[in-house]
Amino acid sequence: MKAVFRASRIGRVLLRYRLDDLLDGTPVERWLRLAKPFVPRASAEIAAQSRGARLRLALQELGPIFVKFGQILSTRRDLVPPDIAAELTLLQDRVKPFDGEQARAIVERALGQPVSAAFASFDTTPLASASIAQVHAATLPDGRQVVVKVLRPDIERQISADIALLNSAAALVERTHPRAAKIRPREVVAEVETTLAAELDLQREGANASVLRRFWQDSDDLYVPEVIWTHTAERALTLERVWGIPSDDIAALDAAGIDRKALAAKGVRVFYTQVFRDNFFHADAHAGNIWVDSDPARRDNPRFIALDFGIMGQLSEQDQYYLAENFMAIFNKDYRRMAELHVQAGWMPGNVRIDELEAAARAICEPYFTRPLSQISLAEVLIKLFRMAQRYQLTLQPQLILLQKTLLNIEGVGRQLDPELDIWAVAKPVLERILRERYSPRRVLKELRKRLPEIMTQAPDMPKLVHSWLQQQVDGQHQLSMRSQDLAELNVTLQRMQRRVVTAVGGGALVVVAAVLYGLEAGGPQLAQIPLWSWASGTLGALGLASAWLRR
Repeated sequence: MKAVFRASRIGRVLLRYRLDDLLDGTPVERWLRLAKPFVPRASAEIAAQSRGARLRLALQELGPIFVKFGQILSTRRDLVPPDIAAELTLLQDRVKPFDGEQARAIVERALGQPVSAAFASFDTTPLASASIAQVHAATLPDGRQVVVKVLRPDIERQISADIALLNSAAALVERTHPRAAKIRPREVVAEVETTLAAELDLQREGANASVLRRFWQDSDDLYVPEVIWTHTAERALTLERVWGIPSDDIAALDAAGIDRKALAAKGVRVFYTQVFRDNFFHADAHAGNIWVDSDPARRDNPRFIALDFGIMGQLSEQDQYYLAENFMAIFNKDYRRMAELHVQAGWMPGNVRIDELEAAARAICEPYFTRPLSQISLAEVLIKLFRMAQRYQLTLQPQLILLQKTLLNIEGVGRQLDPELDIWAVAKPVLERILRERYSPRRVLKELRKRLPEIMTQAPDMPKLVHSWLQQQVDGQHQLSMRSQDLAELNVTLQRMQRRVVTAVGGGALVVVAAVLYGLEAGGPQLAQIPLWSWASGTLGALGLASAWLRR
């Protein structure tokens, strides 16, 4: 009965904001048409709004879970029309606070002790209130000022009920909507559910903050508040209290004398460093969660302060590499490389014609390069490339969508601080430096040394496996799937493959030898604290592997 009542209320709100047109051709639209005479007509003010604005207002009225749903939906620009996505990004967690005494009781249950014992003071009037939790100021017994984030009472039950309702609606849309395959409603609801589940565990959020703080310890670019673990649990998170200026408060930043141009460039560098150096990025980086340190001593060298660590992003090592290479290909206008990377990454099936993909990428990117670089949005280019690739059966991972959304947020904050910001000029040297460091010979040898126990465990089996593989080649038992129908080239191709295999096997063996020598800390002359024999073997091995790769 509660579900029916909730569904009827949602229907009334949709009608009042004239959103029934978004459900054309579905059974829901027919039910709404029947209920229309019993719902007051939309006011002239509402009727004059765009469909995106009407949807945003309706979600705000439906409550905190639907606000969160809209925020997450705004990141799915592969599914949502641009005008609606732009409006949904304006959704803010300005939710009516719950009673401060309730917050006190929740903190006491979470920490297992009275608030008066855990804190010297606890302000029951919240500093801020959002859809999942609200924040209270407090003081520790040692005098340190902190903030305590407290989950809303009964929020888990409310989320569970609303998610069940959204799943039912998604199933109905999937069965009846003519474009259900493109909208993928179940996938969207599953993403909402996963994100909300992560935000309901404040101890997990504390762990996110702690890791991010460790990456940026003593940095002049980004400050992350300290987690007070003795006062943190699943439903209550205590952080060091910080003071700053919201990054979108331009008047306050100017009044404080902060160099906004330097700050904007620093924000772009911080983001790319988080993604490609640390592989751990703040994925909810809107202006409300990114402050600027108001310390007068930092006026000429401003730094950001990060808040709210419920949503963090990470990429697989493969996605991280291919994304970095894609960015570099975009910077260098190398469309062929972009097309090859999409296939090599496994994002697209191997039967896609590279020349077609190259032409499509060129058609998207070339118009952007006619503009001044300060007017080009890298996030916008990336989104259009992914949309183009969907026509060629792109398999897009959720973490890549999260990265798109974060990149949009960062570029938005940067351009608000400095409308003339040249994101390309700032981002390119950061990426080049990180790629040089990540894939340098020293870094490769370090990774090999770390994996030396695994390599040594499997090393005895390698000669047998290589011999078995080569024997299959000699006996003609190995099956090869060839795309070319030109039998005249088959023999030449096999000969090239065999030469490349021999080169690769030899190169790989030399790299393993280099790692073993480095791991065993062999004596003799050294260069940069690495034995010369290790350098020699590693260099020859790398040249062999590179030769095999270039001759592919």
